[in-house]
Amino acid sequence: QVQPVESGGGSVRAGGSLTLSCVASGYLWLGWFRQTPGKEREAIAAISIGGGTTVNEDVARGRFTVSRDNAVYLRMNSLKPEDTAMYYCATATGRGVRALQPHDYTYWGQGTQVTVYS
Repeated sequence: QVQPVESGGGSVRAGGSLTLSCVASGYLWLGWFRQTPGKEREAIAAISIGGGTTVNEDVARGRFTVSRDNAVYLRMNSLKPEDTAMYYCATATGRGVRALQPHDYTYWGQGTQVTVYS
């Protein structure tokens, strides 16, 4: 198992878009999460090895989508300052994974910072 590697973070004006990428292998589920200082890590979306996706609409609110090509992508539209966070991708290899549960993921990337300014 190789540690996932995220890329694509940066600074963007409110209302703008960013696409994050994650390169990983050997997973059953790959999830996107984010965290701000002093808060717990929260799930955004996940994709299974079979291509099924699940989205935490409390966070995404119709703005974020997850997809896969050569990497797994998190497309984020209509970004808001409250989306500012460190974004992580993580992989889970065991069965019975709860796709939006951070504790069910074993391998974590180093994170990529997203800053949304008004």
